[in-house]
Amino acid sequence: MDRRNYLKASSGAFAALALAGCLGDSSGSGSDDETSESGDGEKTSSKGTEKPDTGKIIVGSDYPYKPFEYKKVDGSLTGFDPAIAKAIFEGQLNREYEFKKAGFDTIIDSLKNENFRLIMSAMTITDERAEKVDFSDPYFTAYQTVAIRKESGIEKLDDLKGKTVAVQKGTTGESAAEKVKEDFGGSLTIHSYDQISGAFNALRNQQAVAVINDNTVNAEFVNKMDSVVFLEGEGEAAKQGKNAPDYLTLTVEEYGIAFRKDDDDFRKKVNEAIKTIKDDGTYDEIYGEYFEG
Repeated sequence: MDRRNYLKASSGAFAALALAGCLGDSSGSGSDDETSESGDGEKTSSKGTEKPDTGKIIVGSDYPYKPFEYKKVDGSLTGFDPAIAKAIFEGQLNREYEFKKAGFDTIIDSLKNENFRLIMSAMTITDERAEKVDFSDPYFTAYQTVAIRKESGIEKLDDLKGKTVAVQKGTTGESAAEKVKEDFGGSLTIHSYDQISGAFNALRNQQAVAVINDNTVNAEFVNKMDSVVFLEGEGEAAKQGKNAPDYLTLTVEEYGIAFRKDDDDFRKKVNEAIKTIKDDGTYDEIYGEYFEG
């Protein structure tokens, strides 16, 4: 089965570009900006003994982050992650579910505080995060990439030395920028924004020369803005022998669904469901709806 390493977001309306990053770690209480998408859901006991595991699954997510999770004009939530959630929870596990909005930089702490059952938010699997949560099997491959303005004079990564780049706070894009800064001996200024829309606005307003972020989300901006392109060049994907895109890749990453450490039985059921929707073609159908290539 084609698992597609060349990922480019489908074109389409970029909405208001009120995107929020979805790859961050957590450091706070996680309760400040959470809103339930619909009604109240089951709050599962961390001890797992208070009630049978049959209630509604509450899914923590930071949206909008098109094309992974975002609101349509009618206010309903859509995107790749909600579609995969429907295939897993409704299609395979016969369970009710709902998404609950959470700030990305505190989303892991919110999970540990039982504000929701799991996280589906385009979250990269990292060793640091795996110390705090357990991840499902990977369900998506992504790259950190660099979006730049045309005619900016930026032609290769080294051209960013001494310049300012924009990222979303708490994301692996921010981590990738920090690594570039380290490689440059500190000769890079990084401006971190609460939402990815802030980073894109900084690029558009010439407050930064580049945005470092997921390829699919960067592609939504590139496809919309004629004045913005990907920084080209070989990178980590080519080094790893992947079917690399023609733009620079700073990292190769895998997304996973995050669970509390005490939820092994449910995590195993979700892994079985992920395997099933990949084997029966459901995954590829959903992929084709939100991505090209």
